[in-house]
Amino acid sequence: MCCIISLLLLIGPRVAFIATWLFSDRVTRAFSGSVIEPVLGVIFLPFTSLFYVLVWQPEVGVQGVVPTALVALGLIIDLGGYISGFMNRGRVKG
Repeated sequence: MCCIISLLLLIGPRVAFIATWLFSDRVTRAFSGSVIEPVLGVIFLPFTSLFYVLVWQPEVGVQGVVPTALVALGLIIDLGGYISGFMNRGRVKG
């Protein structure tokens, strides 16, 4: 399952997240059965949500240096995309 998620991550984080949600119960368990949080995560912070689901562990959650660093890396990637889009909006003619 991890190899399939890695291949889907190359296509896009939203596709990988939705495939993880459809074919496993990790998303439901990580977000405690809520539906609105994963949907908002897919829309606004796809890498952060995907990394959170992948490193989340039952009974513990996200604990440790490496899992926390992966979630933080996802947040940096997501925010970097938004910031670069904001900074380059003046270059687009139209």
